[in-house]
Amino acid sequence: MAASDKRVHVTLECQTCKRRNYITTKNKTNQRERIELKKYCRWDRAHTLHKETR
Repeated sequence: MAASDKRVHVTLECQTCKRRNYITTKNKTNQRERIELKKYCRWDRAHTLHKETR
């Protein structure tokens, strides 16, 4: 397994407005489940929960 295979790009979707606002990376071996982060949504103008989409 190469170093680039361990880190994958994931898209984060806002749970209130359902827009895909952020693209980030995660380590596939350490974080098996989908990530959830509180990020700023510029359409809601507040910090909301963002979940990983496929």
